[in-house]
Amino acid sequence: MRIEDTDQKREVKGAQKSLQKILRDFGLNWDEFYVQSQRLEIYRKAAEGLVSKGLAYRDGGAIRLKVPKGEKIKYQDFVIKKTISWDSGNISEAVLLKSDGWPTYHLAVVVDDHEMNISHVLRAAEWIPSTPVHLLLYKYFGFETPEIGHLTDILDPAGGKLSKRKGHVSVEQFLEQGYLPEALLNFVILLGWAPKDNRELFTLDEFVQAFDPAGLQKSNPVFNQKKLDWFNGHYIRQKSDVDLLQLIKPYLPEITLEIIPLIKDRITTLADAKSLAGFFFSRPHTTDVTDSTYLTEALEVLQLVAWTKEEIEKGLLTRITDRGWKTGDFFMSLRLAICGSKITPPLTDSMLILGKDETLARIRP
Repeated sequence: MRIEDTDQKREVKGAQKSLQKILRDFGLNWDEFYVQSQRLEIYRKAAEGLVSKGLAYRDGGAIRLKVPKGEKIKYQDFVIKKTISWDSGNISEAVLLKSDGWPTYHLAVVVDDHEMNISHVLRAAEWIPSTPVHLLLYKYFGFETPEIGHLTDILDPAGGKLSKRKGHVSVEQFLEQGYLPEALLNFVILLGWAPKDNRELFTLDEFVQAFDPAGLQKSNPVFNQKKLDWFNGHYIRQKSDVDLLQLIKPYLPEITLEIIPLIKDRITTLADAKSLAGFFFSRPHTTDVTDSTYLTEALEVLQLVAWTKEEIEKGLLTRITDRGWKTGDFFMSLRLAICGSKITPPLTDSMLILGKDETLARIRP
């Protein structure tokens, strides 16, 4: 893990710890750890070495790369599988070391790639124009050039690259909305990579075992919200009720274990629990009941029956049949009065959890 913090103007307080926490949440652990701002002397010596060899030059206190004339700079991109080349006359003499002694990204990453034995470099496609600068630096330092590849951009369904201006794109925002790390990871894996067998579900370990660079996508994928929701729903349903209870508590602190089975198959994100099960803890206010007669008759039945699932349903269905009512209309009115919504957990099970007194109180006019 390498913290590339040489651009101090863009540094955000607390970002390093936040990044480390998120990676751990996703099971992405590291064996080595480096912070570029703690390695300034290494970069200074490297830049000075290029100056002494005539491969870089001083410019107003800074050090710039010297670009040769009349050369072709090229590399084979292992992701897009083609050779990309530049005429050296079109390559800028980039700043390597700023006048304040801090390196630029170009110098720091090339030095670090070598010292850290990096075999493969993967960047976003927008970094392609910087690649010839890096290639020259690998050459000037006498370093072995790693394999270099450029990944696709995720596109917004409305067009263009997915960006902050168009909605939520940070992983923190998705986690706050109640998406599980394993669902996000699985979703992102398949945005940029395709397995040979069209398999869709991967744990991190399974992905590591199955990974083949040949499967890296060459065309930009479109962000598919429905697919992400499908993954999240799948992983939610793989959780035990006890585990899911703890995951939901930040969104609905009052939730109890007996409610989990009623909503487990109905929620897409953890945050959905509040809208789906919040009625257990606060009485709804609704005026959408289609016919108050339904509630009056339901109240009569429910006051008399034993408070079991079988007896509640038997009593209500008998009354519906006797009156010749439509079952759907009757239960929708009852559902709205008790739960405050048309979309709820199973009604009778919900009534059992609420208890007889609370259920009757919600039905009474």
